[in-house]
This record gives sequence, structure tokens and C-alpha cells, in this order.
Amino acid sequence: MFERCRYWRWRAASAIGRARRRLRIGCALLILLLVGDAFYVAGLWPDWEVWAEGPVFKSSFIRTYEHQRALHGGPRLRWTPVPLDEISPHLIRSVLIGEDSRFWSHPGFDRAAFEEAMEFNLSRRRLVYGGSTISQQTVKNLFLGPSRNPVRKWHELLLTLGMERALEKRRILEIYLNVAEFGKGVYGVEAASRVYWGVPARDLSRRQAAELAASLPAPRGHNPETRTDFFESRTEKLLRQIREL
Repeated sequence: MFERCRYWRWRAASAIGRARRRLRIGCALLILLLVGDAFYVAGLWPDWEVWAEGPVFKSSFIRTYEHQRALHGGPRLRWTPVPLDEISPHLIRSVLIGEDSRFWSHPGFDRAAFEEAMEFNLSRRRLVYGGSTISQQTVKNLFLGPSRNPVRKWHELLLTLGMERALEKRRILEIYLNVAEFGKGVYGVEAASRVYWGVPARDLSRRQAAELAASLPAPRGHNPETRTDFFESRTEKLLRQIREL
């Protein structure tokens, strides 16, 4: 009886010892991952003063497109950045209504929009909308990639917080409108306006502006050239919202 008790005590102690070792190893690995990620983010972290004013530089998405085109061919890059003052107010209004109606008031993240998007996704049983703000989309376009894995979202979170602290809202909007994709090889509102209608972005009509904004969720498949049912429906919805406002 005594020997059996000793045996069970030994087994219990061994199990506790193994659990503690696994916990120590897990904690050590977590610390190593966090340290490694901190170095990665530090290397990724931009000089926000460079982005605070002046010309808008090529985004990560634009450079990736150029690289893929060099390898596989495709339409030439169309991209001509312009100041926010040279963009039609109709377009600015349409993009804000369609993409981020609380842009001027949120700190980079819109919890209400995120919850609405998740409810919609659950109702469709698939990921349709991500609820990202214009600030988040700007960070993703400039510095990251299209992946939706949790690590990329974590980096997006950190960079969005940094950008919102360093840049004015007008500048964030200006950058976004100049790097957003509007079709294969078409980046920025100036290039899109000239490709689809042959006019500068400052001369866009209300409908033309709504059509460009309607293409933003999936610009390669739904744009003023493809004119899909989804595109037409979204355009009319935006025009109704604009009239109501």
C-alpha cells in the first residue's frame, strides 16, 4: 500500500514537472516570437515625417504590380498622384460614404463598422467584408500585402496607430486616394479618371465619382469598364445615399 502511494505521488510529481517544463518552453518561445516580431516591425516602421507632406510615393501594392508585370506581362501601370485639392469633392464624398463614413471621427479603427461587417459575414457564412477603415487600407496598401493572416493584421494595427498619431486626416485621405486600386494596373483617382473617362479627377461628375467609389471593394472585377451587376447595384446605392445626405 505504501509503495503504491509512493508510485502515484511520483507520477503526479512527474506530470507536474513535465507541465512546468512545457510551460517554460512555451513562454520562452512566445518571448522569442515577440522579440523577433518587434525587430521586424522596427525595420518596417516608416519615417512618418517623409509621408506627412509632399509627393505621394509608390505603395507596396504598386511595386508588387510592377514586379509581377515584369515577370508575366499585363497592362502598363497607370498612376499619377495629385494633391487632394485637385480631386473632385463628389469623389471624396462618394469614397467616404462608400468606404468609411466615420473617417473624420474615428481614431483609425471603427468598431461599429467592424461589428456590422462581421454580422454580415456570419449571415453569409463567408468572409465578404472586413470592416477596415480608410486608415487601415492606406497602411495595408503602403507597407503590407493582401494576406489576411493574424500576424499581418497585427502589423496593420500597429502601423495604423502610428500613422493616425503622425499624419493629419486630410493627408491620410490624400494618400489613400492616390494609391487605391481602380482596375488592373490602374492606381489612384487621377489615373482612373483619365483611363475610364478621359478627364482629370477634379472634373468628375457625381455619377462618375460614385462609379469609381463603387469599384473599390473589388476593382479588378467590378469597375466602370466591366460594369457588372454588383458594380451597377453599388453605384446606385451610393447615389441614393448621397442624395439622402
